[in-house]
Amino acid sequence: MGQNFTYKVDNCNLTVENIHCLRLDYALDCGQSFRWEKNNGHWQAVVGSHFGDLEEIINKDGTINITFYNCTKEEFESFWIHYLNLDKDYDEILSCYKKDKYLSKAIDEFYGIRILNQDPWEALCSFIISQNNNIPRIKGIISRLCEAYGEKLPNGQYSFPSAETIAKLEPEDLAPLRAGFRNKYIIDAARKVADGTVDLDKIKKLPLDEAEAELLKIKGVGPKVAQCALLYGLGQVDAFPIDVWVKKIMADLYPKGLPNCTKGTRGIAQQYLFHWYRNK
Repeated sequence: MGQNFTYKVDNCNLTVENIHCLRLDYALDCGQSFRWEKNNGHWQAVVGSHFGDLEEIINKDGTINITFYNCTKEEFESFWIHYLNLDKDYDEILSCYKKDKYLSKAIDEFYGIRILNQDPWEALCSFIISQNNNIPRIKGIISRLCEAYGEKLPNGQYSFPSAETIAKLEPEDLAPLRAGFRNKYIIDAARKVADGTVDLDKIKKLPLDEAEAELLKIKGVGPKVAQCALLYGLGQVDAFPIDVWVKKIMADLYPKGLPNCTKGTRGIAQQYLFHWYRNK
């Protein structure tokens, strides 16, 4: 493991102690995932077939404790460690970034951003929906998509529908989602993923440029959506999505390109810079 955190189970809840380089407020609400909501101090979302109900406490030494409500040891070990990327050593990555003055500022102000390991299909579909859209509308469309075509879970929530389920539909079937022009792109993506034209498991293992080329086979997927899917759902941490904010960052701060300390992990650096610059 990349960290030395410990955890214990108390009745139906599991508490993880002394986690480095993580803040739920930043990691779950920095534009990489669209189903998390904060309610009375708890971060809650359906993730795959799991319902996450997480509460964090910040310790004096800067580490955090997270309580996972109604979570077993087996579920934590088999799912949540990977999803929250707890087995990746962010201390090492961020200490390297500290050599750069702008990244150092971003880390000081928003310490704890961490790239999630999301489901590849959900990430791809979500960022297709995100095109020319704002976060409240994105969340609304995704919520309606899940309620219409996802599986109902025991707690009354809905899972994200599979590519195979969506592939059976026509664009007009998605009209109640109010996703507009994106409907035909969602259907095309689902069909290409379902029939293997776009093999997401294979893409995880490809070099970055080849992986992007595979995703560009999908109608409506351009470089930005492809890079987002690669970074947030396919484990390609050197992917580098470029939007209006990132263009400003590169023009204002890095006209000659990102510093060498980001090589191989540009996506992590981008997330820190994006969140910092947008909130300056």
